[in-house]
Amino acid sequence: MMRMNWDTLISDVRLGLEHYHDDKGGVRSDFERDFDRLVFSSPFRRLQNKTQVFPLPGSIFVHNRLTHSLEVSCVGKSLAGEVAQRLAVKYAGEKWVGRLQAMGEIVAAACLAHDLGNPPFGHSGEKTIGAYFSEGGGQALKPCFSQRQWDDLIHFEGNANSFRTLVHQFKGRRPGGFAMTYSTLATIVKYPYSSSQAGEKGKFGFFTTEQELFERIAHRLGMLQLGPERYCRHPLVYLLEAADDICYQVMDIEDGHKLKIIGTDETLNLLMGFFDPDRQAHMRQVMSHVADPNEKVAYLRSCIVGLLVQECARTFVDHEDEIMQGRFTGCLIDHISPTPAMGYKRCSELAYQRLYRASYVVDVDLAGNRIITLLLDKLIDAVMHPERNYSQLLLNKFPQQYDVHAPSLFEKVQAVLDHISAMTDVYALNLYRQLNGIALPTV
Repeated sequence: MMRMNWDTLISDVRLGLEHYHDDKGGVRSDFERDFDRLVFSSPFRRLQNKTQVFPLPGSIFVHNRLTHSLEVSCVGKSLAGEVAQRLAVKYAGEKWVGRLQAMGEIVAAACLAHDLGNPPFGHSGEKTIGAYFSEGGGQALKPCFSQRQWDDLIHFEGNANSFRTLVHQFKGRRPGGFAMTYSTLATIVKYPYSSSQAGEKGKFGFFTTEQELFERIAHRLGMLQLGPERYCRHPLVYLLEAADDICYQVMDIEDGHKLKIIGTDETLNLLMGFFDPDRQAHMRQVMSHVADPNEKVAYLRSCIVGLLVQECARTFVDHEDEIMQGRFTGCLIDHISPTPAMGYKRCSELAYQRLYRASYVVDVDLAGNRIITLLLDKLIDAVMHPERNYSQLLLNKFPQQYDVHAPSLFEKVQAVLDHISAMTDVYALNLYRQLNGIALPTV
């Protein structure tokens, strides 16, 4: 049976710089350079002003996209380190076993980048963009696009947009985009297939415009092709996904407690449910010395993260053969032990029922939908009719890197989506107010 190989899956060749690959030496590896390059980038900084789940903070600080990405990166690095240590024993006789040490660096960098392409206002922003074309004003444009281009638009996906953000040669920029390593780029793509195979969930990993680049990376790394425009995941994607799952679920509960949506006793009981009775008894003893409820919740959160890292590392190693053959189904968190699995399920159910439907979360979704829809209307009209006076004024708002005068309408619309997706919540709101004539800029 066909199988991927770690020797080729871990590659520090950089996109766009393939012919200049050399060993730079020094204390930093190329994967650590990926990490540093992301930290110092504008798209990463903008994440501090993008909604995660709850509205951006007032007096109570909850997670935004930046803090979420940093935490996912920390958890991902720990998880990959655990896996690498266990696989190093399994493959001790292989010449390439030393490559496994880079797994933590690769996953840490990929985790930083996994949300770079998400538009403002959380996941509802993604849905708003897709719905604009499938059921809103963008429906009228369908005859202008090929079926594959239309699929890209109606299934707009933040993960595919993250890949585009990192690899696309924007106007005035160098080939290869961020010039990240092949392995880091492959680890970002959670859904390694085109939008034509997005299915009911609307998930896919690369737009039509970046398909050739993804396929170049996949072939170089030896990722198995499962069919036309469809590949199996790079194995490290499972570790990124697990780190994301862990942080989403546990940190959302912690934020819900800080916002007083969930009471302290209920939160503590919910989080204790990840552990067996003996461990619970020990935890209660530890917490008896702490008076601050937030500290108690933080202690339990750290215990859960540690437990789930171990569980997911064990699951990955136990199922490594299936993963390397492209036969593994589901995600790592689906295969953990019964007790933590039940604790995770309870957190997920409560989050869906009481956090993601909280009134101010829905209020942000509603406002975000209105804001993004108007921006799409105005900006797409401007790129379609650049000769108009109002369009010329509006096109001046675009950063120079977005090619609003591209030769094809699809590329022009992509320039609009690139611009909107890069906006912070506050910038999008301010632009909305200005376009409606209800706010003027201040100097």
